[in-house]
Amino acid sequence: MISRLTPSAGKLLVSEPFLNDPNFARSVVFLTEHSELGTLGFVINQPSLLLLGDLIEDIGGPAFVVCYGGPVATDTIHFIHRCPEKISGGEEIAKGIFWGGNFESFSALMGKGELTRDEVKVFVGYSGWEGLQLKAEMEENTWIVSDQYDADMIFSADEEQLWKEVIIHLGPKYAHISNFPKNPNLN
Repeated sequence: MISRLTPSAGKLLVSEPFLNDPNFARSVVFLTEHSELGTLGFVINQPSLLLLGDLIEDIGGPAFVVCYGGPVATDTIHFIHRCPEKISGGEEIAKGIFWGGNFESFSALMGKGELTRDEVKVFVGYSGWEGLQLKAEMEENTWIVSDQYDADMIFSADEEQLWKEVIIHLGPKYAHISNFPKNPNLN
């Protein structure tokens, strides 16, 4: 297993560079729950083609890109944020990063354009693993667990570069991976 850290809420799962699953190719997953029963998180670097207004009728406000949180329950909406003074009731998952909160406050603030992408990330669906499924995938070197990030990385609007940035933050042992081509046949 290439990852020395174990998964837990507040850590990142970083996919290995040649993962064939299109749901997780070059993905960074922010974990919000982890126990012996399973793991839940959100892919933070895959913007969808949807805007929040496509999912919540009459929300108003500016166009707000929704990320593809993962392949599970794609008929659900979730959000993480770093503005507990605006959205109460969220669960602090990592220092200064909250999951969920008062949905009415969230909707009202979005409708008024008072939340920005550097404060909130909205997801359709989530990523989930049952019981020992994630452990088995990690033993196959599919994922690297990281706690080397800051909130600015999580809320970055440059999703395409985020995977590379997180890999580089893992240190010299992993930094070379960030330059691997998406298609190894092009090497």
